[in-house]
Amino acid sequence: MTYNPLDVKKTYFITGAAGFIGYHLAKNLLEQGCQVIGIDNVNDYYDVNLKVERLQRLEPYENFTFIKGDISDKELILNLFEEHKPNIVMNLAAQAGVRYSIENPDVYIQSNITGFYNILEACRFHPVDHLVYASSSSVYGANKKVPFEESDSVDHPVSLYASTKKSNELMAHTYSHLYQIPATGLRFFTVYGPMGRPDMAYYGFTDKFFAGEEIKIFNNGDFENDLYRDFTYIDDIVEGIERLLSNPQIEEGEVPHRIFNIGNSNPEKLMVFIETLEKCLSKTLGRTAEFKKKFEPIKLGDVPATYASTKLLEEAVGFKPKTSIEEGLQKFVDWYCDYYKVV
Repeated sequence: MTYNPLDVKKTYFITGAAGFIGYHLAKNLLEQGCQVIGIDNVNDYYDVNLKVERLQRLEPYENFTFIKGDISDKELILNLFEEHKPNIVMNLAAQAGVRYSIENPDVYIQSNITGFYNILEACRFHPVDHLVYASSSSVYGANKKVPFEESDSVDHPVSLYASTKKSNELMAHTYSHLYQIPATGLRFFTVYGPMGRPDMAYYGFTDKFFAGEEIKIFNNGDFENDLYRDFTYIDDIVEGIERLLSNPQIEEGEVPHRIFNIGNSNPEKLMVFIETLEKCLSKTLGRTAEFKKKFEPIKLGDVPATYASTKLLEEAVGFKPKTSIEEGLQKFVDWYCDYYKVV
């Protein structure tokens, strides 16, 4: 296994730069001296103030350029590629959320399908060294075989969000085949950490704790057959992406497209995750913290388990996520309490 280190002389284009993963990746690249162009429509799917805060933390870097815009605007995207001539593109902009895709499907088609198509078109007309794009563990649907491997069938998604991510993988493969665009899709597994997404369960649970409200746990109170999730800390996600950026797969006679899981490959029961979050809150607050719990049936579109095999990622770039939920959740809680001034 050999891989090329990050090339700081290249220009990196990040869509969704005000988002959770986009922000952390941009910050990491900027700290190493890379030229970063970021775009985001700063929508109100969750608290805009958090997105603004992320962008404000990136503004001091002289090598950062931010454009407020939507990737579904094809003319804008083509013009930006013409002007900035990015070498490496990371498409992290997407309408996220499984349950929200049931309530508001239109925005998923606009951002995840049309938006990604525009990025592919831009890479077609303005060739790049590598296109890295966000897929999702949700493409595995309700697969029973674990751990999930990249070669598993992903033909039975259980949410529109998952369908759009599966579509992205197919679209990228086609463009790689037709136009020799080196592309890599990343199936993320439940990413969490400081400056995270408020629509994620761990963040929402913490909000409700400080509001004195009960949390809803969608497992019917069945602790024996609890939901399992492969929780992956944000720093591990960023390191995995960074290691891949300068390492597209280009082999004679092969379509230059591949897919990797990025997950902790150590799934935890949801109740264990919640108990760990309680312990972290207790430690930060210096008092016993316990959630008020209400158990409900599993939600439409949810899957019983996510569990990543990361063997391919390890073989390609020698990396395997390693942050424990104890360490990762403690960092989140410490950030949360400081950010919202609740200590």
